[in-house]
Amino acid sequence: MTRPIGIDLFAGAGGLSLGFEQAGFDVVAAVEIDPVHAAVHAFNFPNCAVIPRSVTDLSGEQIRAAAKVGERKIDVVFGGAPCQGFSLMGQRALDDPRNSLVKDFVRIVHELDSDYFVFENVKGLTLGKHRRFLEELIEEFEAAGYQVVTEWKVLNAYSYGVPQDRQRLFLMGAKRGLKVPSYPAALTAKPGSKDAALPFGPTCKEALDDLPDAERFQELNVTDEVRIKKMGKPSAYASLMRCDESDGWAFGYRRDWDSAVMTSSMRSNHSDVSRGRFAETVAGEVEPISRFLKLPPKGVSNTLRAGTDSARGAFTSPRPIHYKWNRCVTVREMARLHGFPDWFRFHETKWHGARQIGNSVPPPLARAVAGEIMKAAGLRPSRPKKVLELGSREFLSMTLAQAATYWGIVSPIGQRDRKSGAKKTKQIADNPNQLPILV
Repeated sequence: MTRPIGIDLFAGAGGLSLGFEQAGFDVVAAVEIDPVHAAVHAFNFPNCAVIPRSVTDLSGEQIRAAAKVGERKIDVVFGGAPCQGFSLMGQRALDDPRNSLVKDFVRIVHELDSDYFVFENVKGLTLGKHRRFLEELIEEFEAAGYQVVTEWKVLNAYSYGVPQDRQRLFLMGAKRGLKVPSYPAALTAKPGSKDAALPFGPTCKEALDDLPDAERFQELNVTDEVRIKKMGKPSAYASLMRCDESDGWAFGYRRDWDSAVMTSSMRSNHSDVSRGRFAETVAGEVEPISRFLKLPPKGVSNTLRAGTDSARGAFTSPRPIHYKWNRCVTVREMARLHGFPDWFRFHETKWHGARQIGNSVPPPLARAVAGEIMKAAGLRPSRPKKVLELGSREFLSMTLAQAATYWGIVSPIGQRDRKSGAKKTKQIADNPNQLPILV
């Protein structure tokens, strides 16, 4: 049986990609301008064509060629354009060059003639003067031939089985004449909420308690992985993250991985003074100096955020404090709080790894949205039998320069080597149709 196909724009490490795969889609192409994120996506999604370029430089025809789908119908295009500083200058916000990525999203959906689209972004687009931007975006989709669910919704990750308070806007639509998708109904309530009509979702303790303390392992000072002889007893949620049962894979492809190796767990070097402050902080409250939240064991995490890229100072994302250990959570623990299963790998550095999680949509939330696209299209998801081998381990340790060299591009993120950068820029200018991909 042929599975419906989707394309991820602004893919990052692949939170949306994973959610759509788990809902029954084959994600055949992912566009991601950051070469390090593109490498991590290639590691986790070996059957997906990774296109390490800006959407501004791409046409629907080029994406089809990279994905090798010929004239096959594209069922859905999804993604979230970078949300830093949407401009509202001028009469029409979408005509501002600084908002061009959003117009390119609409353009590519139209050029690919996709049946459906999902546009994900920050809640702030629904507030105050920014609503004008959102209204213009809806008009742009309608002009391209799409019927948009105009009563858009902001969805919270904890309503879909994720132990995190994270609100995101989802704008959905269908090609005119097709059934318009609905928004997914909430599945879980925030733990501890009063008069909850739904079962409580997982807590921080249920997400993390089976993971051993990273500080027990000296090797995690120099690497992000360690072999574990015995894990703790998992909660129902942790069992899903460990993929102990088939439900952990949902309708996605199984990966060939070693479940006895704990990954993305490099240790942090906190001072004794910091550890003392962490110890004195009450769970569920913010430590006053670092402004880090100490996770509430019976509640959910605050919103996990990305740090800044090297062009803006390379600040690490503010990881919360563990409820049990006097340290910040590891990248793997962040992944658990975000709904990423344990087989999913991130860049081995804490900075890149935390950024990849903080920038992503929690996969269970993405899966809930994708499931509604599947229903609207009249499709039934199927469980694939194929087991995928994960990509090269080298993808997880590449520096920005190494990743850019691998993809054959000039890094658009914090480029420092101006001499070699100029040389490569000319090379690409001489070959404007060059499309480096990995299948």
